[in-house]
Amino acid sequence: MSAARILVVDDDSSLRRVMQMQLAEAGYDVAVASDGAEACTMLQAEEPHLVITDLRMPTSGMELLGFIQREGLQATVIVVTAFGTVESAVEAMRMGAYDYVTKPLDFEALLLVVRRAMERQTLLEEVRTLRSALDQRYGFSGIIAQSKNFLRVLEQAGRVAERDATVLIQGETGTGKELIARAIHQNSRRKNRSFIAINCGAIPRELVESELFGHRRGSFTGALNDRPGRVEAADGGTLFLDEIGELPLDAQVKLLRLLQEGEIAKVGADKPTRVNVRVIAATHRNLQAMADDGTFREDLYYRLAVVPLQIPPLRERREDLPSLILELFERAKQRHDVRGVQLGKGTLQRLIAYRWPGNVRQLENVLERLVVLTQHNIIGEDELPEEIGRPAKPAYDAFAELPEDGLSLEMVERDLISRTLEKFHGNQTHAAKYLDISRRTLIYRMEKHGITTGIGASAEEQH
Repeated sequence: MSAARILVVDDDSSLRRVMQMQLAEAGYDVAVASDGAEACTMLQAEEPHLVITDLRMPTSGMELLGFIQREGLQATVIVVTAFGTVESAVEAMRMGAYDYVTKPLDFEALLLVVRRAMERQTLLEEVRTLRSALDQRYGFSGIIAQSKNFLRVLEQAGRVAERDATVLIQGETGTGKELIARAIHQNSRRKNRSFIAINCGAIPRELVESELFGHRRGSFTGALNDRPGRVEAADGGTLFLDEIGELPLDAQVKLLRLLQEGEIAKVGADKPTRVNVRVIAATHRNLQAMADDGTFREDLYYRLAVVPLQIPPLRERREDLPSLILELFERAKQRHDVRGVQLGKGTLQRLIAYRWPGNVRQLENVLERLVVLTQHNIIGEDELPEEIGRPAKPAYDAFAELPEDGLSLEMVERDLISRTLEKFHGNQTHAAKYLDISRRTLIYRMEKHGITTGIGASAEEQH
């Protein structure tokens, strides 16, 4: 493997030579430039992994940093500054520099910063490579993703898009399951046909079969004409069944027939109707647990979960938050024709630090609220909703010392949820607030661990 390349830029020839020697001894491939202008020329010929630049010199370090930003170069930048001019180094970091070191140089400290910068650069290059491969192969460029766990999901989604396999997308509410389903359809052979989305939890139970599979005239009171169902409307295309866990058991039987035989039975019809659809289902619930307790057909679960995709919640996609926040903020401004409004630095930091129990949907709503209600050009921390603006809850130290023989994370989570529900006498709303998660997330985790205490709403929640 070739050595990482570093460009040292300094108008002090003796310091330049010493840095070159020290870094070369540490195993790096080092080139040097006497000022920013020479460095710009060298960068156009071959981009290094890392640039270490002095700030005060002909064609300054700030100008060099601006050139790197304008040209879209991927090199990480470390700035060198005199002790009394740290403010300039901080300004350089605002412009995109990774870190700074002060003169006189402590070469041990410099090497430590260089190693950290190289580790960061390696990670960024891995993400860029995976991101580029996804965009080239599957065209998922409209989805903001920099975190490795979400990029892996997109990579799986891209591969399955090329086939007609049934997909089950699982994840908490608001994580973007329909967005992934649409991306799969758009990158499939069916992209020029219909994408029909159905929220199974939004259809009245007595109308589910008619809505999904259609009916014949006179099959029930009010059926004045033949009516095709949503499944038939998706013929040749993709059928997206959101909240599949809410589908009644009798409708599950008919859906199983669709998956097994490629045909549907309309309400009141004597013969089945052949259809050709690709089914993608989504849920925030634990279908395996529901199958175990008899509220979801086990055979249907296995038919749906040919390719399961688990969408990570936003709190596990920390690397995506800065870009996602700014992108959704710009969309909200365009939607409401708001110009000249920006997020304050502290506000952005609060938004990034928050856990987002409602995931992307909650983030979109908060940003839209800020855009609509603000009366300032810079949105301050005091304009944030209370739950975001207040300091984070202190971490809970469950163990004075970790057990020597290890422990089960699932058992710890199960125990914590059970004890919290007991504390609030089964009240899910209060327990979720105490644990700083949404009620739906709590229910999802209760079903995952088979916790039945509090599954039914408590008397207090019913009022």
